[in-house]
Amino acid sequence: MPGEFERIAQIEDPYELLRAATGRLAEAQQEVTELARLRRRLIQELHAQGMSYAQIAQEAGLSRGRIHQIRHKGPAPEGAFLGVGSVTVVTPLRPDPASDRTYVALDDLTTGKRLEELARTFDLSVSYDHVSLTGEIDLNRPGLLVICGPRMSEAMRQSYEKDPVLEWERDEVGWLLRDTRTGEGFRSGQEEDPARPYDVGYLGRLPRPDGQGSFIAIAGVHPEGSLGVVNLLTTDIGSLWGQVGSDRFSVVVGTEYDPTTHEPVRTELLTPLYRHDGESA
Repeated sequence: MPGEFERIAQIEDPYELLRAATGRLAEAQQEVTELARLRRRLIQELHAQGMSYAQIAQEAGLSRGRIHQIRHKGPAPEGAFLGVGSVTVVTPLRPDPASDRTYVALDDLTTGKRLEELARTFDLSVSYDHVSLTGEIDLNRPGLLVICGPRMSEAMRQSYEKDPVLEWERDEVGWLLRDTRTGEGFRSGQEEDPARPYDVGYLGRLPRPDGQGSFIAIAGVHPEGSLGVVNLLTTDIGSLWGQVGSDRFSVVVGTEYDPTTHEPVRTELLTPLYRHDGESA
């Protein structure tokens, strides 16, 4: 028997045994999911390199039918764009002026829920956390999907400053994103005269402060921009994964939205997908 199973089976306290078995089962299920995702991705990559499914089957010691089955079933490889096994959706807390309580703004709640739904379609386990009122957030954890701009958190502001290409700026008009390669700035349509239903947002994978990994950062100049980024992920995550994989990157996303419902109706990439090794995808 596997060593971990033997260790758990020897626990005498029944409640401790139940907790340990339940926890280990959850871990094992996550491992199975990620191994299936890895296997499916490898088959797709080998086929893209020019190998036939018959050749892959022969080299792997599997039947051609089994290879086709793996190719079409199981969790999609592009789910790894968001994380492995489990992810944590992070939204900022705001003070309630009518009480001493805190709350998550409806716009942030909607964006977080859409991101959760997307992650679950890839069989990822999802939990929630928040940026505190003082802007504190522990970024040194795996699988973070942080919906927060530089204004709400000093920790996030410092993380955005590590982006070698895109910068957040603020002037007398408001916030904007600037591409330092081209010098072009991107503003929300809400600051134009006349105003128009258009916003811009940031999508990137940034380094953790401890240097032991990365996290996904999402932020709009206004809430419509953040929702537009998640809408882009929902529709184009396969393309994004194919271009940047799990590398660090950043891009500015433009979102045209319905002025009544504020729902995205069209999203577009306003800059190249900048890999942070100095190359654009």
